Amino acid sequence: MPLFGNSFSPKKTPPRKWASLSNLHLLDRSTREVELGLEYGTPTMNLAGQSLKFENGHWVSESGGLLGGDRRELQRLRKRNQQLEEENNLLRLKVDILLDMLSETTAESHLLEKELEELKQHSRRKK
Repeated sequence: MPLFGNSFSPKKTPPRKWASLSNLHLLDRSTREVELGLEYGTPTMNLAGQSLKFENGHWVSESGGLLGGDRRELQRLRKRNQQLEEENNLLRLKVDILLDMLSETTAESHLLEKELEELKQHSRRKK
C-alpha cells in the first residue's frame, strides 16, 4: 500500500460532437470572402479635405499626384538629401582614417614600450 495513496484521478471530458458551431466552413470560397470581408482593397483616408490612398508603398492623392504636390519642394528635398548623404559618406571616411591612424600609433607605442623594457632588462643584466 503506497504511503500517499493515489487520490487524484480526474474525470475524462466527453468528446466534442462538432469542432465548430459555425456553418461558415460549409460555404464555398467566394461566399466566405463576401461574408467575412477578406477583400480589403487599398487603404484610403481623408486628411484635411484631401482623399488619399496607399499604393505601392506611398500615399497618393485620389487625383493621382504625389502627396504634397509641390514639385519644387520635392526637388529641393531630394537635393538636400543627396548633400547629406555625401556629407555622411565623407564623415565616415574621415572616421575610418582616424581609426587607422589611432591603431598605427597604438601599435608603435606598444612596440616602443616593449623595446624599452628589453633595454632596461639588458642593462640590469650587465650590472
